[in-house]
Amino acid sequence: MNGADEKWMEMALDLAHQAAELGEAPIGAIVVRNRVVVGQGYNRREVDVDPTAHAELIAIREAAQTLRNWRLDDCTLYVTLEPCIQCCGSILLSRIPKIVFGAEDPKAGGVRSLYRLLEDGRLNHRAEITGGVLADRCGAVLSAFFEGLRKTRR
Repeated sequence: MNGADEKWMEMALDLAHQAAELGEAPIGAIVVRNRVVVGQGYNRREVDVDPTAHAELIAIREAAQTLRNWRLDDCTLYVTLEPCIQCCGSILLSRIPKIVFGAEDPKAGGVRSLYRLLEDGRLNHRAEITGGVLADRCGAVLSAFFEGLRKTRR
């Protein structure tokens, strides 16, 4: 982990807070190329009524449009929560070579917690992974959000 990773994760955390303000699970993601953000997103599943509207997918789509290329092979993805298997599939298909995530996801993690899809030698593409960047803060945002949901449902 380095200062640059923390800086970019701070930006992803800002996006996570925007998601929470909309009543979405607070997950934010950015795609960086040559120290410039080329794509960003936050969870929009509820707002868009779309089960695929994860922060990572929105950021990847925006990056591909910005760069006018679906091959993001010189980019880094920063995301506040370990990507799920759906997002790992898109990461592999878009050829992103480096993933940096905050909190681990023991229930749905496709990078480290449940599966290790981005390191699977049977697949054509793999990614370098850095986990745990600002993990406490990323996890705290999620915990506070879901605690608030449980209180309103009582």
